[in-house]
Amino acid sequence: MDLYLKEYLENTLNSTIKTIVPVSGGDISQAYKIITSSGRFFCKYHPGKTGFLMLKSEKEGLEAISATAAIKVPEVLHLGQLDKAGVLLVEYIEAKSPGEKDMKCLARDLAALHKVSAQSFGWNTDNYIGSLHQKNTPNTDWPTFYVKSRLLPQLDLAKDHRHLNKEEVPKRAVLLQGIKKYCHADRPSLIHGDLWGGNYLIDQDGFPVLIDPSVSYADPGMDLAMSHLFGGFSSSFYNTYAEIFPLPSQAVMEIYQLYYLLVHLNLFGASYAPAVRRILRHYF
Repeated sequence: MDLYLKEYLENTLNSTIKTIVPVSGGDISQAYKIITSSGRFFCKYHPGKTGFLMLKSEKEGLEAISATAAIKVPEVLHLGQLDKAGVLLVEYIEAKSPGEKDMKCLARDLAALHKVSAQSFGWNTDNYIGSLHQKNTPNTDWPTFYVKSRLLPQLDLAKDHRHLNKEEVPKRAVLLQGIKKYCHADRPSLIHGDLWGGNYLIDQDGFPVLIDPSVSYADPGMDLAMSHLFGGFSSSFYNTYAEIFPLPSQAVMEIYQLYYLLVHLNLFGASYAPAVRRILRHYF
């Protein structure tokens, strides 16, 4: 951490920083555990022209989830700019290793979040997934929203980056037909939007905590699909969730994973291309 950021944080917190510990686990922003005479805090710092907007999006997502009282999130303490970079300060949460009871609680709390609904799919503004722009234009038809605001922007980006060629990308009508065949969201649900194993914590009191959201109103199966991609969720989690809401079918799971695989393809490169191609060939 450079001296300018340290000075900025001390002025913001009105407290002298004793210890700064870099925190690993994310791929996008710089993250730090900040220890001061008045307490512990978590800081995310993101330089670049979109850094502030990305962290503003994260702040708004955390506050939206917090407002539901369905599941815990870190309290947002400050959002600011330092030389055009974004700085986000939230409470620091000491995590523990999750047990089966904790995973069941996470499933119940996530289901409670998914019970929060709206009139249309999308969000009141565009936001970000990782460092990529996420379109959220409201639409009352889920397949149309998923194709126009999720798949097509990422497919276009993959073509621009030459991860996919033109012939590998289905036409909009073909995508829409495939989605309508398998995906039937009854109502918009508030979702975390990027629910991999690194984006939840269990605090010392056993409460599940969601972090790094990319919120929207969507099919709740999106969260379940993402949770399956990289592991980190036990069978107790899925069994408990299934007592409240049905789990997505394998076909729906893979179609929703297509979005997240495209995001990873566009963020991290060609190693994700074979999985993307397999789903495109199989369903479209």
